Amino acid sequence: MPAGSNFPAVDGDRLWRSLMDLAAIGATPKGGVCRLALTDEDRRAREMFVEWARAAGCTVRVDPIGNIFARRAGRDPARPAVMTGSHIDTQPTGGKFDGNYGVLAGLEVLRRLNDLDIDTEAPVEVVVWTNEEGSRFVPVMMGSAVFAGAVALDDARAARDGDGISVGDALDRIGFAGPPCERPAIDSYFEAHIEQGPVLEDAGQTIGVVTGALGQRWFDCEVTGFEAHAGPTPMELRRDALQAAAVLMRRVVEIALVHAPHARGTVGQVQVHPNSRNVIPGGVIFSVDFRAPDDAMLDAMEQAFREAMSVVAIDHKVDVALRETSRFAALRFDAGCVAEVAAAARDLGVGAMEIVSGAGHDAIHIATCAPSAMIFVPCAGGISHNELEDADPVDLAAGANILLRCILNRARVVERG
Repeated sequence: MPAGSNFPAVDGDRLWRSLMDLAAIGATPKGGVCRLALTDEDRRAREMFVEWARAAGCTVRVDPIGNIFARRAGRDPARPAVMTGSHIDTQPTGGKFDGNYGVLAGLEVLRRLNDLDIDTEAPVEVVVWTNEEGSRFVPVMMGSAVFAGAVALDDARAARDGDGISVGDALDRIGFAGPPCERPAIDSYFEAHIEQGPVLEDAGQTIGVVTGALGQRWFDCEVTGFEAHAGPTPMELRRDALQAAAVLMRRVVEIALVHAPHARGTVGQVQVHPNSRNVIPGGVIFSVDFRAPDDAMLDAMEQAFREAMSVVAIDHKVDVALRETSRFAALRFDAGCVAEVAAAARDLGVGAMEIVSGAGHDAIHIATCAPSAMIFVPCAGGISHNELEDADPVDLAAGANILLRCILNRARVVERG
């Protein structure tokens, strides 16, 4: 295909309208979106995507964990598909673009190919992955994990939310539990996404050429003390689970700072039992999220935290247990696919820079079974997982144009004589 201005471009206005239409499902008063996985809002959003995909001439299939695949046929149906996509579930106070942009940028690519009557040798697929956010069900990135074989289907379907509802029951209820199927062959996978951080905006660049992702280890830390009356129990005789947990929570951040600037340490969830103002807490469960650019650093961070657990258990007369909930090795995306993204940005005259993702994405799982890469665009103030999340329509169109070029290069345009 020709470079620069002669290369086909997406319809940025249509992409924006689609994003706003999808954002209306689960819209919050502050301008964000609450569309938790496998809820009625998620069902409605899935149905909207399926309707749009079929209107674009795609065949649609759903796998047993609820991943949705919209396929635009290629001249050679035996060729592995070039795949793109992301997710449409959100955080409880999420935004309009996280995940949604990757799905609808892929759909816009298919629509534009239709507009221009462009045929490809290989099929092109847009996929909606189930429960990427992990806000309702754990593990995160569940649909892509099952697809890639990192999580067993039965284990994923058995996972339960805070109300005891299983993934399997939720899928059945909303009508998105597909039949058993084999994993299709994939030529390559490209995922477009807002950066969810401030680096691109700070550098004045439009495209992030994502070379890899930080490794992640997630844990639930459980501290068990003994609940007692807050008045009669002397301070020196207490087994206060919350005070012990507070020391460990501070330690999570301190460990990350030791490995600055690339390490991350976060406590995002805390449950206190019995959670009464005049009872000394007898039990606390809190989340631990460690991230780092290599596995050796993650090993060191985990070891430091386990050592802190031993000290706190003795000092505070409590029991401390650590349960791993997710583990992702530090990842480098396929060099060839990364080069495709960089070349597309150069050819289209778009400012770009290499960047490493600090967040988890479905592309991390898909990279284990197909050559993969990601395309980042800036988000305002680096804000994401927040109702204030925002992005410039011009940047969103630029990222979709990079995606279009990468897909056409991999799927091969049919020459017409």
